Amino acid sequence: MNELIEILSDLHPEVDFTTEKGLVTGGILDSFDIVSLISEINEAFDVTIGAAELTPENFDSAETIYALIKAKLDDED
Repeated sequence: MNELIEILSDLHPEVDFTTEKGLVTGGILDSFDIVSLISEINEAFDVTIGAAELTPENFDSAETIYALIKAKLDDED
């Protein structure tokens, strides 16, 4: 989770990603941010996030993003 928070903080250092719950629905992350975020996640965690997983529900908080990463890692085991 700490690595994910660091990646998110690099995108928007002014946001407290440990408490923010509206990253997409609140307009904090835009489409360019999501593309950058996915690239960073793929590199850092060695997972591939597919187009079907690009939903606001999966990217609206650090917790939901981390849950998606964990699910992808569990699928690979």
